[in-house]
Amino acid sequence: MPTRLFHWSLALCVVFLVITGYRGGDAMTWHARFGYAVLTLLLFRVVWGFAGGHWSRFGSFLYAPRSVAAYLAGRAHPDHLVGHNPLGAGSVFAMLLVLFAQVATGLVGDDEISFTGPLNRFVASSKGLAATWYHKQVGQWLVIGLVVLHVAAIAWYVWRKRETLVRPMVIGDKELAAPARSSRDDARSRLAAAVVLAVCAGIVWWIVSLGNG
Repeated sequence: MPTRLFHWSLALCVVFLVITGYRGGDAMTWHARFGYAVLTLLLFRVVWGFAGGHWSRFGSFLYAPRSVAAYLAGRAHPDHLVGHNPLGAGSVFAMLLVLFAQVATGLVGDDEISFTGPLNRFVASSKGLAATWYHKQVGQWLVIGLVVLHVAAIAWYVWRKRETLVRPMVIGDKELAAPARSSRDDARSRLAAAVVLAVCAGIVWWIVSLGNG
């Protein structure tokens, strides 16, 4: 459940970031807030990638090139059919990396119009402007491109392979042809996830507060 909540919360935040970013003006206040929420979620996912349930851990979908090649050749390992397959794993890591870069440039950016990142005062003016350029001209299109590719991949799996990827991310269970290891998801695990999320939120609050010093 913690991973599923992360996934859908991140998706909603990205949607609202796009909307508020294009509206500009007063909406930039909410754009920043959703950006802070994304950073909180990203930090949580990194920690949960090492401390979460089996199929949420990075180690369960960190594939070697040989494994990726075998999957593309139609020789999928049984684990590929449970958690993230090699292509899905690549999408996850790419999205995390691109979103981290987008948040980082937002924190130090300055568009000289309606928004200045809370950490902008710690960087040179030229670097703040460069961060804003990346944020607007490169980063946003990478995020949108990855989202479109993600949705297209889901549609392709439904159309070509008759495999629904959305349902397991909603209910948390997936029907398989053979038994597989289940992922830990009990009250203790969920409490640990809540604590991790709270700590990550505290870290983000501290980072943002540095801009008020």
